[in-house]
Amino acid sequence: MHSLDNIGQVELATMSFGQSFQITPVELATTVSSIINGGRRVTPHFGVKVQTPDGENVEILQYDQVDGIVSEETSKTMRTLLEKVVSEGSGKNAKIEGYAIGGKTATSQTLPRSAHKYISSFLGFAPAEEPTVLCLVIINDPQGVYYGGTIAAPVCKEVFENILPYLEIEKTESLAQ
Repeated sequence: MHSLDNIGQVELATMSFGQSFQITPVELATTVSSIINGGRRVTPHFGVKVQTPDGENVEILQYDQVDGIVSEETSKTMRTLLEKVVSEGSGKNAKIEGYAIGGKTATSQTLPRSAHKYISSFLGFAPAEEPTVLCLVIINDPQGVYYGGTIAAPVCKEVFENILPYLEIEKTESLAQ
């Protein structure tokens, strides 16, 4: 993020519509997961348990958490709104029948703007009611179509189509209905 000392009028204006942010993908995923999981910040991680080849648990991995990032009510509202992005809005290409998927599309120009280069992305989570999996796809300098909902959302859809059944997450109704 910008330091308060480095925010001028141009930065403030572009930040107001979602551009000019300077965070890493891990920071973005951590922030969004904190908002959608009841306001609980969980240390980013890739594993939840260690098992033997027979499926016996050797170790359940634990990660630090910080509560109170946002209220549970705010978190629920955000999950519902972000689920509507997928069920009704620009994230429709991430929709999977029977699963409530939440997400946000993003398309931003890179500098210099005269180069007409973009960064397209989609951040999705599932299931929307009780998020378990978060997917972030970032496409730097896409060729041709460059909208995040058009080119990045389908990649998350494919990830979800594979991982949700693997994790034995059952199909549910939409939050937005």
